[in-house]
Amino acid sequence: MAILLRIGVRGTSAVELARHILKKFGSLRAVAEAPLSALLEVKGLKGAKAAQLVAAIEISRRIALPDSRKSINLKSTGDAAAYLRSRLHGLAEEHFRALFLNRRGILLEDALLSVGSVDQARPPLRLIVARTLQANASAVIVAHNHPSGAAQPSESDKMFTEDLYAALKPIRVQLLDHVVVAGDSVFSFADSGMMDEIALAKATG
Repeated sequence: MAILLRIGVRGTSAVELARHILKKFGSLRAVAEAPLSALLEVKGLKGAKAAQLVAAIEISRRIALPDSRKSINLKSTGDAAAYLRSRLHGLAEEHFRALFLNRRGILLEDALLSVGSVDQARPPLRLIVARTLQANASAVIVAHNHPSGAAQPSESDKMFTEDLYAALKPIRVQLLDHVVVAGDSVFSFADSGMMDEIALAKATG
């Protein structure tokens, strides 16, 4: 971190400034997950220094992502959860993504559909349906992150999943899973049995 900062501030070396930042946030991971506004509150971490640090963190995050040049086959809900964790881990705001798959589980498109607060980060159902048709997908997996808190889905998450399942059913597209990522934890509607419950309720409702 000191190398990235290059220089400190008056009376404080780059090494001492790096130590101060780590002490303030508690760990390197916490620094990586902190929003830019929080970093800018640190004395001596302004302008170019903050930009360099944020850029280095973003580069390292992107390097850890799957290689987009390779065909990605999500054979199981576990594969999908691991893939989505790499996409959503460590983000300061709530992101909502949708994976569009063909019949063989090959990823056709990975789309970031919205960013914002809990309510703002949930895209309109019609947008997901439209993107599904555009990708000519046979199945969809959606996911979002909880920047602070547990991966356990809220009642609003459950209702949204039910509504999305119902919206995709008329066009014969299967909603395979809704994944919630929070820190190192991942919750899968499919693995928990909740997707089966939704399917049963819609079939008998």
